Amino acid sequence: MLLDSIRTQLDSLSKSEKKVALAVLEAPGAIVRQNITALAKAAQVSEPTVVRFCRTLGYDGWHEFKLKLAQGLALELPGLNDNPTQDDLASDLVNKICSRSINTLLDLRNNLKAEPIQRALDILSRANKIEFYGQGTSGIVAADAQHKFFRSGVPTVAYADPAIHAISASLLTEGDAVVAISQRGNNPALVRSAKLARRNGAEVIVLAPSGTPLADSASVLIPIDLVFNIDPYTPISARLAYLVVIDVLAVGLALQRGPEFRRKMQQAQKALQEFDLQFDSFIS
Repeated sequence: MLLDSIRTQLDSLSKSEKKVALAVLEAPGAIVRQNITALAKAAQVSEPTVVRFCRTLGYDGWHEFKLKLAQGLALELPGLNDNPTQDDLASDLVNKICSRSINTLLDLRNNLKAEPIQRALDILSRANKIEFYGQGTSGIVAADAQHKFFRSGVPTVAYADPAIHAISASLLTEGDAVVAISQRGNNPALVRSAKLARRNGAEVIVLAPSGTPLADSASVLIPIDLVFNIDPYTPISARLAYLVVIDVLAVGLALQRGPEFRRKMQQAQKALQEFDLQFDSFIS
């Protein structure tokens, strides 16, 4: 995910920082074996520029950046860059798709920081109502989020229609919260709705790549930096990362709401059991 984050933010970097980014992307394995001086020389920049580059990506400096890069490379499983082909056997597909999904989630765990998650939970825990906005594949994630969050006891809804979430955003007030979800972060309708929501006093939590228009409209950004290419199967793994972040927020909110909320969920479970229905709980 660190390399994905660098690729995502390339266009927003300064000219000298971009040189560092390209040097890292060209030979990430070599970079973890080198010191800052070697990277600065390879990128033809000064050492302070390398430090600046690391801080632009959200790290304290060179050592934290190098550690995260090494962790990401060490965790990577075979098959990440192997696209499914017409001649693949079932065993090949199992290996490629599972490896890609596992790598995505390992990268997420390795790079997702606790601070924006906690800030998002603080907003959600005091929200009068929570609205999830997404379109296309992200609309499916928004619907899944609504399915999980409506049990929190807070009025919750998901909108995938751009006209509808724009209207709803214009009616929000202070104390309301929006979670805007986008795998690319450049959907004009989502950006418009996020800005409308903030203009009316609502807090906007964004799940999107860093350095995108939607990310810039956030009260709190939870960056999910993944590479997109022409492979039609890539969004499958990407969607897993978003669904896991939704799970983290849902469980975190449930825990923050305390014992009384837990009792209410148990009551709901008992009510469903009377009709021989299974309660799909996300907290035991």
